[in-house]
This record gives sequence, C-alpha cells and structure tokens, in this order.
Amino acid sequence: MSDDLTHAERESLEQMLQIAPFHRWLGLTIRSCSSEQLKLEMPWRDEIVSNPMIGSAHGGVIASLIDLTGLYTLLSQGAAAKATADLRVDYHRPATSGPLVATGQVVKIGKQICVAEARVAGPDGKLIASGRGAYIC
Repeated sequence: MSDDLTHAERESLEQMLQIAPFHRWLGLTIRSCSSEQLKLEMPWRDEIVSNPMIGSAHGGVIASLIDLTGLYTLLSQGAAAKATADLRVDYHRPATSGPLVATGQVVKIGKQICVAEARVAGPDGKLIASGRGAYIC
C-alpha cells in the first residue's frame, strides 16, 4: 500500500510516535498510511513476554498497540484526538513472535468523541487481537 501522506505529514506523524518514552520503547514505526488505514509495526522484544511456557506477549502490550494504533489512525486523518475515553480488546490467539503489525481504520470523527478500530497480526498474517477505541477530541 502506498502512502497518501506528504513527506512532511509522514515526518510529523513519525515525530508524534516518538513523543512518549513508552511509544519509543515499543519501537513503533509507520508501515503505511492512506486515507483508509494506518499500519504500524512493533518489533518483537523479549521483555513483552509474560508467559514463558509458550513465549507469548503480555495482553497489556497488545492492548496498548491497539490503543495507540487507533489514536494515531485518527491523528493521521486530521482528528484532534487527545486521550482514550474507552477501549475494547478481543484476543484471538497468543502473540509468540514478531514483528507485530497493527492496522487501524477510522470509524467516526466527531466533535467530542472519535472512534477507531485496530487489528493486530503476527508475522504470519494471522489475527492476534482486535479492538475499538473511543478518544476524546
């Protein structure tokens, strides 16, 4: 998928991804961005493993990836999203390797609340988790 962003818009979004130390620690990068969706990639880190028996990632990290993908999807479309008001996550299978790719889509950009959906897939393309976030705009 090609980017619909100008070089300056992409650079601005990449800078926003680096603002918070937690976002930097996750290692999020933009894979692609269009008017339909944003794809973020998160590299695998041993520190995210919470079940050493199967080597699976902690659900909170996956939820954070869904939350941030929703937020940055809205920001990439010009919404003034500021904070998460509500987040719903469904886990479909354990994440046991990476990189993890999160795809976000805008559901609605409103005056006070904006909504986005996100899906997280493993390196094999299989769905790991999906969710929806509502954000204060």
